[in-house]
Amino acid sequence: MAIQEYYFYCSCGLKGFDKVVWEVAEHKQGDNPSITFKYRARDGEEGYPGDLSVTATYTLTSKTTLRLDMEAVPENKPTPVSLAQHTYWNLAGHNSGTILDHTAQIFAKHITPVDQTQIPTGEIKPVEGTPFDFTTEKKIGTSIHEVGIGYDHNYVLDCGEEKAGLKHAVKLKDPVSSRVLNLWTNAPGLQFYTANYVNRIVGKGGAVYGKHSAVCLETQGFPNAINEPNFPSVVVQPGGKYEHSMVYEFSVE
Repeated sequence: MAIQEYYFYCSCGLKGFDKVVWEVAEHKQGDNPSITFKYRARDGEEGYPGDLSVTATYTLTSKTTLRLDMEAVPENKPTPVSLAQHTYWNLAGHNSGTILDHTAQIFAKHITPVDQTQIPTGEIKPVEGTPFDFTTEKKIGTSIHEVGIGYDHNYVLDCGEEKAGLKHAVKLKDPVSSRVLNLWTNAPGLQFYTANYVNRIVGKGGAVYGKHSAVCLETQGFPNAINEPNFPSVVVQPGGKYEHSMVYEFSVE
């Protein structure tokens, strides 16, 4: 596998699933329109064993709710699978500065600490009394200066209420617009990332995006789970199926 910056392997390697062409497998109209994309990874692609068939289905379940269902089926070899949705969110809107005044509530009492190369050490550590505590709503910028260049940590989703088989992962709010995003998932972890490495990215209308201009809410398996036996396994056997669902609910309050 390719060695990435900071010596850890992320985003499926040098040419991850975000950099390949997916096919449209199905699309539906109606009250709940949806589209399904598919991709087949070949044995040895980016160093992963076996052929893997992957689908991602986006569904508008209401005017204010987006659901994403990702599935993956290994065809001939056991393989690690942990897919994540990596949208950069700024609820204040386009070209509106940083997300440091956004509030976040993460339904997690623990994180998986990392070493100097950003690899989880295998420890599961309580967040109470630390800058990582978002168990109640808190401005993202309140303690960010205490965690190096920003948040980029996996939270253990262990205290959110459940609804329709999914657990509440995070609530994000922009106090200026009053826009709210609630995210629900069946994944065990949430990578909370505050765009620490975004540096003068030119976007729509010539807007320039910098550090902390957005936040990523990546539900997923625990990073480095392949090497940590006390983490939930991310290995899927042939004949088995990886299933990962996310529901994004938008509102104002």
